Amino acid sequence: MVRYIGQKVLIALATVFVLATATFFLMKLIPGDPFANDKVSVAVQEKQREYYGLDRPVAVQYVTYMKNLLHGDLGYSMKKTGRTVVDIIREAFPVSAKLGLFSLLISEAVGILFGILCAQFRGKWPDYLLMVVAILGIALPSMVLGPIVRYLLGVKLQILPVSGWGSFKQMLMPAFVLGLGTIAGNTRSMRASMLATTTQDYVKTAQAKGLPPVKVVLRHQLRNSLVPIIPNLGGQIAGVLMGSFVVESMFLIGGLGRYFVDSITNLDYPLIMGLTIFYGAFLVTMNLLVDILYGLIDPRIRMK
Repeated sequence: MVRYIGQKVLIALATVFVLATATFFLMKLIPGDPFANDKVSVAVQEKQREYYGLDRPVAVQYVTYMKNLLHGDLGYSMKKTGRTVVDIIREAFPVSAKLGLFSLLISEAVGILFGILCAQFRGKWPDYLLMVVAILGIALPSMVLGPIVRYLLGVKLQILPVSGWGSFKQMLMPAFVLGLGTIAGNTRSMRASMLATTTQDYVKTAQAKGLPPVKVVLRHQLRNSLVPIIPNLGGQIAGVLMGSFVVESMFLIGGLGRYFVDSITNLDYPLIMGLTIFYGAFLVTMNLLVDILYGLIDPRIRMK
């Protein structure tokens, strides 16, 4: 088990390193100048580039950035005067995490429940209805679904506020939009897993003993049906806890997503780098934890 975990940790570290390197050089390909301003003199612009090290060769900038990164220094934002990237992440991440955690709890519970119902009513109208919802959840991106939900629930029916952050009602709409894709994916995966366990001997034995269908599902089918869903948890947890760039911007939520969109618009290089690396490291960490958990649950995984 120690060797298995060690291999996974090395792969995770290498992934973060490659991500940081690729992001740094791809960022240099973005057209534009973060300090270009007709109202500012050329001399001042040159001083600004010198202050942030943009006047140095790209290779030197890369080595300097990676050294600072090893010490946890992500630099200062070019547009948020006097604020470090770490400070911005420290301020914005709890907002994204709160939204993501709320969305995750809803999407996991609803997705698993829908999958169980689809399997129990296979070939009947509840199965077809829920699968249509699942297909729509996968097919419709947040940028399309968000305005529709905002119009129906916020403008037409006036049930929920269309934007803002803080109250429970303000959390419901963005959490639903953010988690619908996860609900759809879990519904399909859980349905397939439940149907696969239906033909297993232990399920047939439980049914032959006369156990009620509810007990057969909860005691015998549910646990084994959840195993194939575990590998997907890493990406799902990272995705919803970090928030959605589109959803946060759409609902005016001051999380990491909104800062990331602003950083690209303003060509704020340190903030772009810092948020990308933070998100990537978080995603890799979640996948690492899920891999370790999966290895503990299924010893066969550790033998591969």
